[in-house]
Formats: sequence, C-alpha cells, structure tokens
Amino acid sequence: MIGFNSFEQRRAQAHTEGLDALQRLAEVSRDDTGQSQTIGRFLLGLYNGHAYPFNLVSLRGLDVALHDDCMAVLRLDYEPKQEAHEYIADGHELIKQLRHRLTQGG
Repeated sequence: MIGFNSFEQRRAQAHTEGLDALQRLAEVSRDDTGQSQTIGRFLLGLYNGHAYPFNLVSLRGLDVALHDDCMAVLRLDYEPKQEAHEYIADGHELIKQLRHRLTQGG
C-alpha cells in the first residue's frame, strides 16, 4: 500500500507532468494530420466520453512522445480538480473547433 505522502507526491508530479503534456497535445490537435486527428479525438473523449467515444487502440498509431503525453494527461485526469480542457487558455474554443472538425456537424 502506498503511504499518503507518497500518494500526494505522485499526484503532484502527475499534475505537473500532465499540464505540460496537455499543452503539447492541444497544440498538436490544431494541426491537420492523422496523429493530430487522433489527439483531437482523445481530447474530445476526455471532454465527454459518452458523446465522443474514443477507441483506445488508436493510441497505437501515435509516435512514442505523443503516446506518453496521452498517458500523462490520463494521470492528470485521474482525480481532476477541473475538466482537462479548462487547463488550456482557450480550451472551450479548442473543444468547439475539434467538435466541428472531427465530428459530423459538431
């Protein structure tokens, strides 16, 4: 069993690493490549998994750095203090753009 202090240290580290990773993923999602589409769908799935289901097998098509960033964002979202997109300066606008670009009619 992990002690409380150890858990808190891991959570703080996950928060810091996850925020950095989330910013990188947000930037990638704005591009127009296969990997950026996967990242966009991943972010939409975090935003609302019922409305925008994400096939986890898609992560296999990412390069290692992007895959690692997705894992870091999942750790950030394990016990969220706020929704992931709210950590991004223009997160609401990003979600709106992703919905429009990656779904049928948004």
